[in-house]
Amino acid sequence: MENYRKSSHTVYDIKFRVVWITKYRKPILRADIAQRARDLIREICRANDVEMIKGYVPRDHAHIFGSVPPYLAVSQLAKLVKGKTSRKIMMEFKILSRAFWSRHNGN
Repeated sequence: MENYRKSSHTVYDIKFRVVWITKYRKPILRADIAQRARDLIREICRANDVEMIKGYVPRDHAHIFGSVPPYLAVSQLAKLVKGKTSRKIMMEFKILSRAFWSRHNGN
């Protein structure tokens, strides 16, 4: 029982894997943007008592493998992570708004 997590009334081991892609699968998760995405994901997981076992942020998608507490649905965690990271990264890196919200001409 060494890998089980405990709270006041429960013992649990709920593992999840979430993978999501960038809009239009554009390879924008590089250098500063990728580092900021990693930091935001870690911060959100820490704030919600989610234990990240592995995480990976290549150029056009992100992976999280971790353990979630029983009171938090994986879909709720995905909503938190995707929404907060997207909003903060778009606010901090203004060049991305041009890549995703300008006229789409297939480039």
